[in-house]
Amino acid sequence: MPRFSLHLITSLILLMSCTSFSIADTSSSTSRPNIVVVFIDDMGWGDLSCFGNKAVETQNIDQLAAEGIRFEQFYVNSPICSPSRVAISTGQYPQRWRITSYLSNRKHNNARGVAQWLDPKAPMLAKMLHDAGYATGHFGKWHMGGQRDVGEAPLITEYGFDASLTNFEGLGPRVLAIKDAYNGKPTTKHTLGSDKLGRGKITYVDRSLVTQSFTAAAVDFVKQSFADEKPFYINVWPDDVHSPFFPPEARRGDGAKRTLYHGVLDTMDEQLGVLFDLIRHDEKLRDNTLVLLCSDNGPEQGAGTANPYRGFKTHLYEGGIRSPLIAWGPGLLDKKAIGTFNRDSVFAAIDLAPSLLELAGVTADADANFDGEALAGTLVGKSGESRKKPLYFRRPPDRDAFYGDNDLPDLAMREGDWKLLCEYDGSEAELFNLADDPSEIANVASDHAAIVERLAKQVVAWHESMPKDNGDTYQERRRK
Repeated sequence: MPRFSLHLITSLILLMSCTSFSIADTSSSTSRPNIVVVFIDDMGWGDLSCFGNKAVETQNIDQLAAEGIRFEQFYVNSPICSPSRVAISTGQYPQRWRITSYLSNRKHNNARGVAQWLDPKAPMLAKMLHDAGYATGHFGKWHMGGQRDVGEAPLITEYGFDASLTNFEGLGPRVLAIKDAYNGKPTTKHTLGSDKLGRGKITYVDRSLVTQSFTAAAVDFVKQSFADEKPFYINVWPDDVHSPFFPPEARRGDGAKRTLYHGVLDTMDEQLGVLFDLIRHDEKLRDNTLVLLCSDNGPEQGAGTANPYRGFKTHLYEGGIRSPLIAWGPGLLDKKAIGTFNRDSVFAAIDLAPSLLELAGVTADADANFDGEALAGTLVGKSGESRKKPLYFRRPPDRDAFYGDNDLPDLAMREGDWKLLCEYDGSEAELFNLADDPSEIANVASDHAAIVERLAKQVVAWHESMPKDNGDTYQERRRK
């Protein structure tokens, strides 16, 4: 697949303008690390070439991996976007905030028992870092309020961010996509009602340039943060590689779904590379910046791949919730860990908030009550520690059957090497030993009745401890 395109040329011009600004020209008053969290949308565990994809080369992300650490057993806390984003932002299970599936229009949210937006009282990592002196910015998909017809949701800046640029899933300044401007086809604006909500400047760009817009905004924010001598924390959350897929024309190939997906993945990697190169090529940034890159959930069927894991987006099988994670930071990582693949440490997105606060030397708010555990040493390769408590998961309430599946498991948990999936009442249990069977092929529940009984009680108790009017209530309403 050709690497040179109009979009690459544009990116190179942006990179040249960025690198003409030397961070070395300023002196930071603090050694607190800069933090960049890249949260890709709907990318499977096996979609990056550094995680095994042979169909496309994600060369910029691969370079992060080669100079950083890859993690094999990292999880996000939901197999669908909005709750996954709540978890990585708050360090808590998203069910605590009644965000259990993607945020939709008002009527649909009410029908499913889903909150209209994330309560600003939630313990936000960004706000804690902001209050400790960090410059904070969010550039990319939000999807925690301000979508469809929900126009009174809080602005992103009300959650602790100094600046933001988002898409149709949030409020404030945003970039809305023109879906298809190729081959003389009619142009369609991809807004889902966002253009009618106001509350922020709207810019329209070709769908293939949305991630480039987010990257450019992030680059400008980095430059300004250093001019102000402040450490920075930024989210760079592209809405790539979510469908529909509109890569540049040169990467549309035969037009098949997977080809288009790979074209978007390739283009996104190229566009993110502008930010990565800015950080990598400046000594002060390179030595004091941590970049984390992962996906918000598993891939859409027929597009990405979670190989070798079973399942897709919306599933509680490994393919829906296990995410590739890369940690890059040559000046922060243990030197012996650079270029390694950590295959043993088990942790999740809810663990990132307390871990990043620990790395930044920032004390969490007294009422944060994280479900996550601080594993800063694991993130930077100085420890192989896993989280100590089990991980719990709940299926989106509107995804009891998807991709033709019938009656997907409602709940799941992981404790040690054991993975249990079951219904809300603990019935229809499936048990897998992930050390022996990471692809979840052999259900060994009938051979381990005592383990099944113990784990089922635990996960049901966790589920019942969460706020009600969620998935179980939604299912009851559907049955009526």
